[in-house]
Amino acid sequence: MQALWMVLGALIFATMGVCVKIASAWFSSAELVLYRGLIGIVFLWVLARSRGVTLATRYPGMHAWRSLIGVVSLGAWFFAIAHMPLATAMTLNYMSSVWIAAFLVGGALLAWVPVPGRDGSAPRPPLQGPLVLTVLAGFGGVVLMLKPTVGDNQGFAGLMGLLSGLTAAFAYMQVVALSRLGEPEARTVFYFAVGSAVAGGLGTFLLGEATPWSSWTWSHALWLLPVGVLAALGQLCMTRAYASAKTESGTLLVANLQYSGIVFAAMYSVLLFGDHIDAAGWAGMALIVASGIAATVLRQRSLPKAPAEEH
Repeated sequence: MQALWMVLGALIFATMGVCVKIASAWFSSAELVLYRGLIGIVFLWVLARSRGVTLATRYPGMHAWRSLIGVVSLGAWFFAIAHMPLATAMTLNYMSSVWIAAFLVGGALLAWVPVPGRDGSAPRPPLQGPLVLTVLAGFGGVVLMLKPTVGDNQGFAGLMGLLSGLTAAFAYMQVVALSRLGEPEARTVFYFAVGSAVAGGLGTFLLGEATPWSSWTWSHALWLLPVGVLAALGQLCMTRAYASAKTESGTLLVANLQYSGIVFAAMYSVLLFGDHIDAAGWAGMALIVASGIAATVLRQRSLPKAPAEEH
């Protein structure tokens, strides 16, 4: 059942991406972040009450930092979805596991750099050869995927997609820290929704859209509801999948099945939006999926009880 919950969650997140892409015809990325946050606040408040979870926290600073970097990731991802093929934007966002592997490699390399005053005889961490290969494979996939799109003036959107994956990795590490402190998942996601609403509202007005509701109709606004609801449902499915996995192998299976979201996004991209993905694009997508799975397996050894990732 845990596998089915994760596949369902991945399908829901891919479907949310479809709604974001359609809604981006009338709403800016900041507006989409705003409305996703508002809808998420209501949905998660009801969920927390039904589970008896209080929303008061002893770690407001950690939640604020998690929300800040999470909102940056979310806004960059929505921008990439609006300006790139859906499959490409989704794949770049799923690079978070590869970025985490890159951080681990960078930390190991820094430990080998000579520093005045540091004991040179102290043991140094291994250079993590498998992680290095994983990171190189992941970024090789990025090159293959972005090569056909840069020529179509989508280079900046590609950078935003990479930024979404990078900041998602930072946000995930903060979620892990909060989880280890005993913060319930519903509380963490609730404060992220609050941060999204606040940051999205500020971004909307700073971009000069003082009355954003004046430029769309209720038929347009209907696409906002599934963006917020599907985001919450997808996160709940992923959390349920991790909670149902009782063994290490089951947890690894669940963590790796999240990449089925890229497959669903590719199907939506081709069938609904008529996007053309050439051989290099498919190869890059496959390479990123493979490197993401490898990075997840290696990460699971050091974080055996990590919480579900967010998208």
